[in-house]
Amino acid sequence: MRTRLFLYLLAAGCFFSSCTQNAITGRSQLQLLPESDLQSMAKSEYQTFLSQNKVVATTVSKDADMVKRVGSRIAAAITDYYTKENKGSVLQGYQWEFNLVDSKEVNAWCMPGGKVVVYTGLLPITQNEAALAVVMGHEIAHAIAQHGNERMSQEMIAQGVGTVGSILTSGNATVNNIFNSVYAPGAQVGVLLPNSRKQELEADHFGLIFAAMAGYNPNEAVPFWERMSKASSGQKPPEFLSTHPSDETRIQKVKQYAEEAMKYYKPMK
Repeated sequence: MRTRLFLYLLAAGCFFSSCTQNAITGRSQLQLLPESDLQSMAKSEYQTFLSQNKVVATTVSKDADMVKRVGSRIAAAITDYYTKENKGSVLQGYQWEFNLVDSKEVNAWCMPGGKVVVYTGLLPITQNEAALAVVMGHEIAHAIAQHGNERMSQEMIAQGVGTVGSILTSGNATVNNIFNSVYAPGAQVGVLLPNSRKQELEADHFGLIFAAMAGYNPNEAVPFWERMSKASSGQKPPEFLSTHPSDETRIQKVKQYAEEAMKYYKPMK
């Protein structure tokens, strides 16, 4: 009984001592792991994934070239913006990579440190470069807002990881397993990943601003999510059973976010 009480108190101490204000969203977040550790783990996982899947080369595909172009523009725009805002530290350690992978899966994802993948199965729904920027902005926003770190930290507390200072121990098997459950491509990282509703809407919000900063019209978000909704053919569960916002809620919010993002929009010349 005393041991269990000690673990509860220790978990509570970890929780309160590790809550920090996110520099992007302004929201208080639980973060038990250094972002640099997650970036290192992501780099290894990303290279393994690319070696085991069919990466589409830019030399043979205009779509692959488009993915790199969109990603590079978003990365440059947000780097410039946050540097000017004296928040350049939020991108510390980022080494951007953008790849298109041949897969029927309707998905995209971004790991810590800017490791991005778009699946070819997503392109028939995005249909144009601006809509692709909406999706990539969304995924990049998840990474920069450190949503994965937050989800890992919550799971670590739930599993009692962190007892006796083991949280930051490199090679911790439990931490690695949690990382894979959150970030590994097999966990459906990206558009279809079950992040919390709050995280999803934050990614929609800031992702549209990022896309707009890069010169892409944020108003493309509404028709994209309408196409996404149609493609799901009503297979999604009701909102109260899902961690994702319902399509109706998301589209309503996206309209508001797009209006705000237009303040940052400067069409490409």
